[in-house]
Amino acid sequence: MNETVDARIAALAEAAESQLIYDRRDFHKHPESGWTEFRTASLIAQRLTGLGFEVLSGRDVCSPDARMGLPPDDVLEAHWVRAQHESSDSFFLESLRGGFTCVVGSVSNGMGPTIGLRFDMDALDLMESSDPSHRPTAEGFASVHKNVCHACGHDGHAAIGLGIASLLSELRDEIRGTVKLIFQPAEEGVRGARSMVAAGVVDDVDLLLGHHLVTGCAVGEVFPGMSGYAATQKIDITFHGAPAHAGGSPEGGHNALLAAANAVLNLYALPRHRDGFTRINVGKLSAGSGRNVIPAEATLIAEVRGETTELCDAMFARAMTVIESAAAMYGCTSSVRAMGAAGTASSDEALAQRVQAIATRLPNTTFLKMEKMGGSEDFTEMMKRVQENGGLATNTGIGADFYGISHGDADRGQVLPAHTGTYDIDERALPFATRLLSTIVFDLMKYPKVA
Repeated sequence: MNETVDARIAALAEAAESQLIYDRRDFHKHPESGWTEFRTASLIAQRLTGLGFEVLSGRDVCSPDARMGLPPDDVLEAHWVRAQHESSDSFFLESLRGGFTCVVGSVSNGMGPTIGLRFDMDALDLMESSDPSHRPTAEGFASVHKNVCHACGHDGHAAIGLGIASLLSELRDEIRGTVKLIFQPAEEGVRGARSMVAAGVVDDVDLLLGHHLVTGCAVGEVFPGMSGYAATQKIDITFHGAPAHAGGSPEGGHNALLAAANAVLNLYALPRHRDGFTRINVGKLSAGSGRNVIPAEATLIAEVRGETTELCDAMFARAMTVIESAAAMYGCTSSVRAMGAAGTASSDEALAQRVQAIATRLPNTTFLKMEKMGGSEDFTEMMKRVQENGGLATNTGIGADFYGISHGDADRGQVLPAHTGTYDIDERALPFATRLLSTIVFDLMKYPKVA
């Protein structure tokens, strides 16, 4: 790749900083949780269209049957109506209705590889801090939606995607091949990627790039290839019993609460495996209707994880045995609803090394190696499909901790952790990530063979 294009990318990314910050703060102020990203997705589709991208949205890039953890129809409709009043694009908004909040923008020029970049858009069901020391609150861009906020950097990811789109439109003559910008809903709870994979979104992708803004690492610190994601299955379990008078005829009931409680204790008692780590967690138990009534229904919200997909599947099978046995002990039945799932996957080492080599062209860049993530990420579903088709994929971590350099090295230990109401990012990561990912894209287009 010639130096002139690198310099143009650097200049365009620097010039885009104010727009990147504006977009990030706009998305931050109007957060939308999984499958309800109507405003976010429609505005992104509108911007991509204005930049000359071929844009597909809704059912064209989202398989209805592969969606998981979908909110009830009335919730989806209420959020869609709300989006109409929050500056959404009406043309694309209609295509997203009913929880089809997927958007793909493509630009092509000449012969070359197809390069995909993925950006997640969803927020968390979490109340943002109203403390005056919280920067979004102090500067007027905190969430306006109760119990929903961006606390994992997806607002930044979406803004970076738009920044890259703008840069690609400026450098269209330098493009050799096709670039697909994939805006995915419902990453939280690992619910959204499978629907886009099932719709064939990444089937033609030769090289796939993901990224994530990383808590606890300063701007300029990069993980070229994040791996070691745990496979996971998210489930909602309902125990169905029978009510009865707790004092007068307790023998006539079938206690769903007791079945659920027994299941919880025995789920945590399941043995672990020598071949790798496994995890199980019950995050919520709800049951009963009154003090003097045998509980007729109980629900558990739970998850299973494993170091490999095979270990996760084995743990899940044991969990199902526990659930069914607990129900039978108390004369109840049980039903299980899949709410999310993702397998494990690793970044391709060759592509990660290429990313690192390209990133050395950016000033003040340092590299870190992350052996195991521990958590889960449904970008693995896209990675696996591309790898199965003979392509390469990597997920790059990009430092963005607010205390990383914004407040100096002395405060490096003061991390604003993700998935908390006080989360924030160093917004200097936005132009850095835009420049880094764009530089990688143009280099891969010129030299698509990855050793």
